[in-house]
Amino acid sequence: MTHRFTAFACGLLLAGAAVAQTADYPSKPVRVVVAFTAGGTTDILARAVTQKLTDRFKQTFVIDNKPGGGGNIGTELVARATPDGYTLIVNSVGPMAVNPTLYKKLNINPLVDLVPVVQIADVPNVLVVHPSMPVKTFEEFLAYAKANPGKLNYGSTGIGTSSHLSGFMLAKRIGVEATHIPYKGADALNDLLAGRLQFMFATIPSVIQHIQAGKLRALAVTSAKRSRSLPDAPTVAEKGFPGFEAGSWFGFFAPKGTPEPIIAQINKAVNEVLPSMEAQMIREGADPVGGSAAQLGQFVQKEYEKWKVIVRESGASAE
Repeated sequence: MTHRFTAFACGLLLAGAAVAQTADYPSKPVRVVVAFTAGGTTDILARAVTQKLTDRFKQTFVIDNKPGGGGNIGTELVARATPDGYTLIVNSVGPMAVNPTLYKKLNINPLVDLVPVVQIADVPNVLVVHPSMPVKTFEEFLAYAKANPGKLNYGSTGIGTSSHLSGFMLAKRIGVEATHIPYKGADALNDLLAGRLQFMFATIPSVIQHIQAGKLRALAVTSAKRSRSLPDAPTVAEKGFPGFEAGSWFGFFAPKGTPEPIIAQINKAVNEVLPSMEAQMIREGADPVGGSAAQLGQFVQKEYEKWKVIVRESGASAE
C-alpha cells in the first residue's frame, strides 16, 4: 500500500511539475528555425510573426536560419530537438508535403516526427512573364505556348519545388512542351527579370514589387480563389483548369512529444496576432490563415497526398 501511495504521489508531483512548466511558458528565449535562407518568403513571414510573439509573451522568439537540402536540414534538426516548446520551426509545403516523395531517403518523417501547431498563411504562386513576351493575358499565353512548342523555357527555385511542379502541371494540362531550368533560389528570378527565361511560377511576395514596377507581368495565380494581394489576376482554375491549385503555405510545427498545453498556447497567440498583421501580409503577397492545430494537420496530410501524385508524374527526384 505504501509503495502504491508513494508511486501515486510521485506521479502527482511529476504531473504538477509539467503543468507548472507549461503554465509559465515561455520562461526563456524560444528558438524558431527557418529551413531556408534569410530574405525568402518563409523567413520574412516567420520574422513578422515571431516579432509579434516576442511582444506578446515578453520573451524573445529568435529566428535561426538553417538552410540546405531543400529544407530537410532545418526540418530534421527540429524533429530531433527536445520537445519542450523551446525549439519550433516555421515550415512550408516543400519540406512537409513534397520532400517525403521527392527524396528517396529522409532521415526523419516530417509528417510523423513534427506536430502541427498553427498555419500562418497561404501564399499562391503567380504565373509571371517578362514584358518582352507578346502576351498580356492568360489566354494569350496559352495561345503563344501552343504556337511555339518547345521554345519556352521556365525557371524554378529548384527541382521538386512548388515553382517547378506548378510549371510542370501547367505544361501537362495545356498539352505543350516547355523546358524546365532549375536554379538555386533567387537566381531564377534574376534570369527572368533579365529576359533569359520566358515564364515562371513564383510566390507572390517574391515578385509583387516587380509586378507593380512593370518589370514582370502577372497572368494568373494558382490558388483556389483569387488572391487578395493581386485581385486583378485570375486563377488558373477559373480559366478552364478546375482543380489547379499549387501554392505555397507556411505554418508552425514542433517536435513530436511537445506538451499539448504549449502547442495550445502558441496556437492561441498566433491566432490572436494575425488580424493585426492582415493588411501588411496582404500587401506583401500572403493570405493570413490561422485556425486550429488539427486543421493544419489535416491540411498537410491532404497536401502530401496531392503532391505525391504530381512528383511521381513529373519524374522529379532529389538526393
